[in-house]
Amino acid sequence: MRKGWVKTTVEKLVNQKIIEKPLDGNHGEIHPKKSDFTESGIPFVMASDLVNGTVNQETCNFISREQADSLRKGFAKNGDVLLSHKGTIGRSAILQTSLDYVVLTPQVTYYRILDNSVLDNRFLYYSFHSPKFQNEIKKIAGAGSTRAYIGITQQLQLHIPIAPLPEQKRIVAIMDEAFEGIDRAIANAEKNLANARELFESYLNFKLLAVASGKPTQNLSCITELIIDCEHKTAPTQETGIPSIRTPNIGKGYLIFDNVNRVSEETYELWTRRGKPEPGDLILAREAPAGNVGVIPPDMKVCLGQRTVLIRPNKESVDSQYLAFLLLHPLMQKRLLAKSTGATVQHVNMKDIRELLISELPPVQAQRDCIEELEQLQSQVNSLESIYRQKLAALNELKQSILQKAFTGELTADTANQTTKAAKEGIAA
Repeated sequence: MRKGWVKTTVEKLVNQKIIEKPLDGNHGEIHPKKSDFTESGIPFVMASDLVNGTVNQETCNFISREQADSLRKGFAKNGDVLLSHKGTIGRSAILQTSLDYVVLTPQVTYYRILDNSVLDNRFLYYSFHSPKFQNEIKKIAGAGSTRAYIGITQQLQLHIPIAPLPEQKRIVAIMDEAFEGIDRAIANAEKNLANARELFESYLNFKLLAVASGKPTQNLSCITELIIDCEHKTAPTQETGIPSIRTPNIGKGYLIFDNVNRVSEETYELWTRRGKPEPGDLILAREAPAGNVGVIPPDMKVCLGQRTVLIRPNKESVDSQYLAFLLLHPLMQKRLLAKSTGATVQHVNMKDIRELLISELPPVQAQRDCIEELEQLQSQVNSLESIYRQKLAALNELKQSILQKAFTGELTADTANQTTKAAKEGIAA
């Protein structure tokens, strides 16, 4: 660490009256409930509302001022640095508001600067994003766990590097300029990624429009050999074994094996008593999100997870991939979800899946010709997506590199110029 820098803790900053003691939102019975939300009023800020360094007040829930005034704590003010500490760990933002205050949920803590001659709020904000701080807070909170949490008492022990104020302002100016360029490059890459996916989906929808919009002549059970749902309980999992396909593992025409749950051979046998999934079978999500469908790839043995349905096409009537793409067509999705139940989460009933109306299909060979054409386009789109994902990863790594240098006292003007240039090249590419 460079000369003049001090490595301190949140607690020491509080004791030195450089910052107020951090506070989060209200817990227990006084915590506002969903039924308390209003169309307008005082923003009620959750961890998910902290987006790209700001509070997205368009997505915030609101509570009445009367209720807000009755609360005990969690009143964040303009210029406060916010930090998420429950569930989603380590998001940060600087609050910009013309209101007297906004109210925080128990997921978010505010950090309020008392002595601006010692600590700049943007420097504190950037320090929260540094790799060292992120590693520390996530380690303490148990990030990755469904109960990840770091309370106020633990937050007081978090380490913060403090540079002399002129150095803080120099670093913030460099970071603002470099990150503006990088963020533009990221937005550009994300737009290109979305456009690539939209290109494929538009062509897919065009190719299947005639069948999807045709007059129904049959239902799904007429062109399938088997439609069964999963066991209505969670399978016991283990680190290795047979993939158990849950709704997060079902994409649009394919299955996702990243972070898949796995089960033992014994569990597999119990959970597949009514029918063993085979390569070429479809797995449909009944909810969260309802309607997604994927095809089991060749030589793959899988187990059905909760809220999924196994569909085995009649190979003489329909190609597996063709049926998957057909079920994903917007018109078919609308038909499938028309009778879905659930106020907050859509849920499709088995009866409605079996009775889903479908028009006459083209011959199987024509279906396969269509799929071959679509797969060629999909291969090209996948290559583009891979390029854009690599670019996004590189840009995010660049951000982390700058943050690492900034909070070890290594960020120089030359480094700033190099990173800004790299960001501009990322935008142009």
